[in-house]
Amino acid sequence: MNTAPSAREATNCNRRRKIIPWLVVVGLLGANLAWGEVRLPRLVGDHMVLQRDSKITLWGWADPGESVELDFQNQQLRTQAAPDGRWQVSVGPFPAGGPYELTVQGSNLLKLHDILIGDVWVASGQSNMEFPLKAGEAGWMTGVLDWENEIATADYPRIRLFHVSHEIALKPRTDVEAEGWTAVSPETVGGFSAVAYLFGRELFERYNVPVGLIESNWGGTMAEAWVSAESLQAFPEFQPTIEAIKTMDEKAGLADYDRYLAARAAWMNAHATEDRGRRDGQDLWVANNFDDGAWPKIVEPQTAPEARLKGFDGVVWFRRPVEVPADLAGKGLRLHLAGTAKHDETYFNGEKIGESEGWDKPRSYLVQGRLVHPGQNVVVVRQTAISGWMGMFCEADKLNLEYGHTKLPLAGTWSYQTGPDLSTLPAPSTFAKFHTDPNTATVLFNGMIAPLTPFRIKGVIWYQGESNAVEKRTDQYRALFPALINDWRNHWGYPMPFLFVQLAGFGANKPQPAEYPWAELREAQSATLALPGTGMATAVDLGDEKDIHPRNKQDVAHRLALVAANKVYGEDLVSSGPAYQSMAIEGGRIRIKFSALGSGWLVKDKYGYIRGFEIAAADGKFGWAQARQDGQDIIVFNNTIREPVAVRYDWSNTPDGNLYNAEGLPTLPFRTDGKGGQPVTK
Repeated sequence: MNTAPSAREATNCNRRRKIIPWLVVVGLLGANLAWGEVRLPRLVGDHMVLQRDSKITLWGWADPGESVELDFQNQQLRTQAAPDGRWQVSVGPFPAGGPYELTVQGSNLLKLHDILIGDVWVASGQSNMEFPLKAGEAGWMTGVLDWENEIATADYPRIRLFHVSHEIALKPRTDVEAEGWTAVSPETVGGFSAVAYLFGRELFERYNVPVGLIESNWGGTMAEAWVSAESLQAFPEFQPTIEAIKTMDEKAGLADYDRYLAARAAWMNAHATEDRGRRDGQDLWVANNFDDGAWPKIVEPQTAPEARLKGFDGVVWFRRPVEVPADLAGKGLRLHLAGTAKHDETYFNGEKIGESEGWDKPRSYLVQGRLVHPGQNVVVVRQTAISGWMGMFCEADKLNLEYGHTKLPLAGTWSYQTGPDLSTLPAPSTFAKFHTDPNTATVLFNGMIAPLTPFRIKGVIWYQGESNAVEKRTDQYRALFPALINDWRNHWGYPMPFLFVQLAGFGANKPQPAEYPWAELREAQSATLALPGTGMATAVDLGDEKDIHPRNKQDVAHRLALVAANKVYGEDLVSSGPAYQSMAIEGGRIRIKFSALGSGWLVKDKYGYIRGFEIAAADGKFGWAQARQDGQDIIVFNNTIREPVAVRYDWSNTPDGNLYNAEGLPTLPFRTDGKGGQPVTK
């Protein structure tokens, strides 16, 4: 799946493989512990932000039956720990303010300091929400636009950050893995979600109240991983996984997993250093005429580990032919590999041209002119893989051969082969697969959302869907995404606002109108606005066809803040671009009416013509269309289509439409037809 993870996730993947058994053991112990001293969840601690103007739940654990007293804001409350050791109280509501202190007294005394009361937002999703502010943070090679200045000016002590660590759980947990709350400063903000921080900063500057941001996300993940088992009952396709998890014995599963790890380690000791491509010091797989036709294929650059290599640490060879034009023959070229895995040895036309060590170290090797021939040349890379993370993890345009201003792309299909034969590599058990795969249904809800639900929040911001689009599961997403929102609201116990980002552009477009899962996923997101209390900020014009992680997170956060200002804080302002409202066929033309026009139309093009429209006749075949403004409407036509029935706008991977409202917000992508070209005139 070519969606979310980056080098950061590769690092986390490797780390997670080592720590998950211990986390699961801790979870198992937690259910039966006699707590002894009063204990608080990690969310309830120094520097936290509590939700203003609402009843607030504070909770923790103690010995069963133990008396617990809390003192906060001149409210003294007493409760008793339940038989399972859990206790909770409700306090408030309180207006925005602070800092305050909280005292918790049981058999021991806890004092919490520097507590603020303001607005608390949960930020969740996959890698575009996880994308950090600062370049080079936690394995990410890039940060947001102008990240140096963003870091230098991040002096907001009344904005507080809480970063939930990645955790997979087969059953709902009662606490998260996290290091606690921190105040925003240049030293603390770099690794935090850029979208979340920039969104929170704008809210703070608009309303001058403390802001708490809880980041709980995981790159490359599918929506179903973030939904509880109860809410997935309506989806038959997830029932085998849910039923399997129900019947799993975690204690037995962990023992089985330990046996798998031992068998895998023994296999690695025996075979990992084997290399069928290198014998007696000779590199057998680098020659131009070597036949790699039977090798497996992979598209590079890629952002997720190849499934066939999961769990493998060792040598992998890659081969890629590249056509060199005659005018570059004999010229010295520069080979760029960017985010190559741990270690590489790189060859051009059979001769070694470079070697490097380090996950994030960009590779830039000189290819001497004597090696460069007209026609087909061959690039070969011998890599060391880590836990199946192998290949090139970078933006597509950073994978190329370069001469001056000319670039020969190396992105695309490569052949690969492992050094050892993996047919005897021990396979993990079903339990091991489930509790190490963040895309297993329910596991991220259990580990990273369920423990947050007692904590009162203002709302949620969400940026996810790339993984579902790549898997072409867009029809499912129409039901799954609303189910996720309702699920979270049910578990929090109130219909908190849920704001989300419509996917940015990514991937090349075809020369003629075509079908695109990316466009269908955006349509599913738009349809979710039928749920009350939701809002959408489109990023359709902020993407990069060659990079699934566009760096302009400032505009994404600003648009989310506009939606929040309008729908949550009650400001009378325009928070959306024009949205399709209805269509009418007028002879050979179609008139489209829109809502959310704001102050009027804006065509972002120096020539003033409108791009992005397609039109179709009854056969459902779309062609490019012309469009013009007629008052508040848009007239769409193609003079070769005399009886049009349907229109589409920005229906592509990376849309190029230029129709905005005067407030600078882009028109939302839409189609007026159902599948098969039937008109929809809602």
